[in-house]
Amino acid sequence: MSAKKKDDMTDTELDQRHAEKMAKKKAARDKIIAGKTIEKGLLIVHTGKGKGKSTAAMGLAVRAIGNGMKVGIVQFVKGVWETGERVVLDKFPELCEIRAMGEGFSWETQDRQRDIAAAENAWQMSKDMIFDESFDMVILDELNIPLRYDNLDINDVVKTLSEKPEMTHVVVTGRNAKEELLEAADLVTEMTMVKHPFRAGVKAQVGVEF
Repeated sequence: MSAKKKDDMTDTELDQRHAEKMAKKKAARDKIIAGKTIEKGLLIVHTGKGKGKSTAAMGLAVRAIGNGMKVGIVQFVKGVWETGERVVLDKFPELCEIRAMGEGFSWETQDRQRDIAAAENAWQMSKDMIFDESFDMVILDELNIPLRYDNLDINDVVKTLSEKPEMTHVVVTGRNAKEELLEAADLVTEMTMVKHPFRAGVKAQVGVEF
């Protein structure tokens, strides 16, 4: 339809044309959805340089808890420090277990062997949760960081995740996700940074960063 013909139409005609167009779209969409019949636990990866990877994972945790699902969270880098989401999630101890296993970023510890030991301990805790079928979702927060520095064996991680219980969802966060993990994942989201207040001298803000 040309712009001129559209301009000549009355609001009633435009509304009818729109309704017809949306009905066709809905029918096509319903047909696509009807063909999706597989139900399984997903391996989800949030990566990229943009903000929001862990935040999105915590949103999934809240959604799962809202559906009565039990969630396990292992933090590979962050130690025991207060964040807004932790305060909320701690209110559901029967549905959410959080293990802060990290000791800070590598540039903070400056001790490779200490980083490796912390990563291995966190990974063992992760495996315990993943294969404990009382958990419906396990979030491995910042797992990509020790993988990036080869503090964990990527092949062991991918193999373990491929052997997880069929209906368990696993969420991995952190920038620079390795290709092997991306290939194994069911869902990958890359956060892209367009603009960040930190570059303009703005420090981390309560309720936004933590």
